[in-house]
Amino acid sequence: MDCNNFYCSVERVFDPKLEGRPVVVLSNNDGCVISRSQEAKDAGIVMGTPVHLVAAKLQQLNAAIFSSNYTLYGDMSDRVMKTFGAYVPRLEIYSIDEAFLDMHDLPYQDLLQLGVTIRKTVHQHTGIPTTIGIAPTKTLAKIANRYAKKRHRDTGVFWAANARLTEEMLAATAVGDIWGIGHQYAMFLKRHGFTTAAEFAKAPDEWVRVHMSVVGERLLNELRGIASFEWEFEKPVKKNICTSRSFGKLLTRVEDIEEALCNYAAACALKLRQQKTCAGTVHVFINTNPHKAAETQYARTINVALPSATNNTSEIIKAACRGLRIIYSKGYRFMKCGVIVMDLVPEDQAQVSMFDAANRTRNNHIMHTMDKVNRVLGKETVRFAVQGFERSYRLKADHLSKKYTTDFSQILKISI
Repeated sequence: MDCNNFYCSVERVFDPKLEGRPVVVLSNNDGCVISRSQEAKDAGIVMGTPVHLVAAKLQQLNAAIFSSNYTLYGDMSDRVMKTFGAYVPRLEIYSIDEAFLDMHDLPYQDLLQLGVTIRKTVHQHTGIPTTIGIAPTKTLAKIANRYAKKRHRDTGVFWAANARLTEEMLAATAVGDIWGIGHQYAMFLKRHGFTTAAEFAKAPDEWVRVHMSVVGERLLNELRGIASFEWEFEKPVKKNICTSRSFGKLLTRVEDIEEALCNYAAACALKLRQQKTCAGTVHVFINTNPHKAAETQYARTINVALPSATNNTSEIIKAACRGLRIIYSKGYRFMKCGVIVMDLVPEDQAQVSMFDAANRTRNNHIMHTMDKVNRVLGKETVRFAVQGFERSYRLKADHLSKKYTTDFSQILKISI
């Protein structure tokens, strides 16, 4: 399943007047179009287009423009996924607006009717329109989902229940629209006479193995109804964690950059604790804007080794700041900085340095308490003073909607 034009659909949930009107959502710093309503797509607004290139057209269309509100989108995604999860034994969350639902243990269900019921329930509970594709494998389910959008928009559900329906679906799918086939492979397959998914499904096994490796062979099996991609019901533990943003304006003072870096380091530390790992190295980077060719460019990185692997916010912030002070240079206008925590180990396997003098038990308790308070009372209710309050580096977000579902002060008010 996936949510239709998810970011735009979320904005419409809280402003029904947007129904029927073109809606676009912009990337960080209000740079490019990253989500479009169907009306905007029909009007020719292309995904990824810099907003300044289509500003006049958007104004002509009377389009509603929004900055990315990831807090709102993330919360609405969680509600959608929980609703889906109530209908199936297991599900794999694939992205913020997409998931695979495992229906293998539902042998006596009418899967088409179940898909219709789930879709209606999600819309009733969250207001988000979705599309569902049902098939024996992940790849076929992805194709069925796309086929439902193209050919069964009214019901929003397609079940490839037999060989005839599967063949019909594959014949209507271009080879470049197969999940896992990138642009280069699509061009390669077309040169060898494969234009549709149905044609590729009949390709010789040996030829695919030679020209597309074992990944292509697995994809071929999936198209033939043989499951070859494993399910990931639990999110895999990340090997590295990065937090990075472009600044809302170019910065020159190290103090301003340091404030941003401290917040990014704190975000990394929180993610480490959430997945119960510790970092052994903190990587810091800064760079100017490479698109401003008239200005002198500067980009540096540094790895700061930690004495003991940790997920303590204070220690990671100190390491990040130490790295920044080494690589920072005056006289440049910086566009971006970031933190990557690396060399991750499970927190119950982290070795402490022989010379480590920190009270680990107390520090872990402090971090646990801080996280608990912030979960209950709101993000960054408790934080380190060095993270600052000015946030002069904040991303440009001139069209930001409210945090309707996560902030009581911004909750939707209705007059009756």
